[in-house]
Amino acid sequence: MTSSTASATRLPGSPRPVPRPPRSGGGRIAAIIVGSLAALIAVCAIAVTIGPADISLADVFSSVGRGLGLPVESTATPLTEAIIWQLRMPRILTAAAVGAGLALSGAVMQSVTRNPLADPYLLGLSSGASLGAVAVLILGVGLALPVAAFAGALLALIATLTIARIGGAVTPGRAVLAGLAIAQLAGAATSFVIFWSSQGDSYREILNWLLGSLAGSDWSSVAISGVALAVVGTALVLAAPKLDAFTFGDTAAASLGISVNRTRWMLLTGVALLTGAMVSVSGSIGFIGLILPHLVRGLSGPGHRRMLPLVAITGALFLVVADTIARTVFDPRELPVGIITAFIGVPAFVLLITRRKGVAWA
Repeated sequence: MTSSTASATRLPGSPRPVPRPPRSGGGRIAAIIVGSLAALIAVCAIAVTIGPADISLADVFSSVGRGLGLPVESTATPLTEAIIWQLRMPRILTAAAVGAGLALSGAVMQSVTRNPLADPYLLGLSSGASLGAVAVLILGVGLALPVAAFAGALLALIATLTIARIGGAVTPGRAVLAGLAIAQLAGAATSFVIFWSSQGDSYREILNWLLGSLAGSDWSSVAISGVALAVVGTALVLAAPKLDAFTFGDTAAASLGISVNRTRWMLLTGVALLTGAMVSVSGSIGFIGLILPHLVRGLSGPGHRRMLPLVAITGALFLVVADTIARTVFDPRELPVGIITAFIGVPAFVLLITRRKGVAWA
């Protein structure tokens, strides 16, 4: 965004006008959000019907209606209802929550760090969360899986920012390079733990999980990812005005009365918590937090009040579709969903770089 497109306001006691994000059509954005929510519900319902067992949309809606206590006569057999409620519904709801959480995390990280390449995967958070989760799974460390994943993500974030700060200010280029180093280190440590400790077929199961997989989702996965999204995700969305202030730099944010360092660390800790919860149920899934915020920002504009809800819905929609492809297109084989998101995300990432070829990243 250029200064010519932004409005400005002068605060009492402030020597210079502080720019504000441009206002874009609120009605149009509201329509897009409502339409995206409707599309998400429709795609989730259709995804439940796709798979080896033949399930119709009527079965899905009647079963869900009965589950919600509505006076609906079910058309589904007991076996069909078991497939819907015990297998497909938990997996699809987990995919939606994880996709929303990772996309939201990427959008917040890009705004707080003012780095268009920031996302939980590229800055090492996903790898750190994976290391924490694998350590619990294999070594039997006395921590709950989500707690271990959060601790790993938070330690990776601290290490990335500490390395990026060495020798000067944290720039986008330094942050990305430091994140790549931490991601490689965490990946190597994870591989070492697996190599040293796992036995038999556990290699295959853990590799599948590290590449990102929702195959083992159940209602506990829905609870972990859903609660994390509802609590932490809502807090991040409510921080939209502060994220708007960070868009114009630390000086502008401070002139609006924001404690820059404390707010930045609170937001990044929230991102680490949300990423850790998502990785603990899905493994490490890349590119969602990197690509989707850029695509959504083109529709909603830079204002975070509008952008954050839309990016969460879009992330949910994207991962539900990607996971449906992963579990059905190559039947009877099932691919880790991280492979599908990489196949889609890498070309989009290359396109992003080529479109910004005139921009200095460091």
